[in-house]
Amino acid sequence: MTVANTASMSQSIAGRYAQAVFDIAREDGGIDSISSELDQLQGALDDSAELRDLIASPRYSRDNQQKAITAIAQKMGLGATMANTLQLMASNRRLFVLPALVDQLRALIADERGEITAEVTSAVVLSDEQKNQLIQTLAEKSGKTVKLNTRVDDALIGGMIVKLGSQMIDSSIRSKLASLQNTMKEVG
Repeated sequence: MTVANTASMSQSIAGRYAQAVFDIAREDGGIDSISSELDQLQGALDDSAELRDLIASPRYSRDNQQKAITAIAQKMGLGATMANTLQLMASNRRLFVLPALVDQLRALIADERGEITAEVTSAVVLSDEQKNQLIQTLAEKSGKTVKLNTRVDDALIGGMIVKLGSQMIDSSIRSKLASLQNTMKEVG
């Protein structure tokens, strides 16, 4: 099995779990609570190498994964829907798709709320005023409520790269210099 097939399979598995959790949450009116639980899960995945190891490593038995994920869900105070889903994933040896589940479930919730997330990479930290102006501009362009995920990459030299859905706007100095360099090569 190739890496692309493995990634595709993981996305497919995560998609089925995400859709099931989303449908239950929407039916029960629990989308807001699921959304905050996703933030908790993402934080735990970001902060805990042990959790990442638990969900990805085949060294842990099915029983060990189930016990550990049950304890984690209880400690985090996750609701029944999310806790039961994690337990089901552990019993089916599918915890490895948890990061994809979080991403796909967030996308479903954002779509339901009319939100879109813009991935912004800038050369320097954006001020609150710059963020607000960017949010307003992107909201006007997309017709949706915009959330920003920002990160800094000083290799851009200046400017920023904005990814909004399938569109990308690259106004970085690095890309402008690369374009100028290509033009100079063509001339000379």
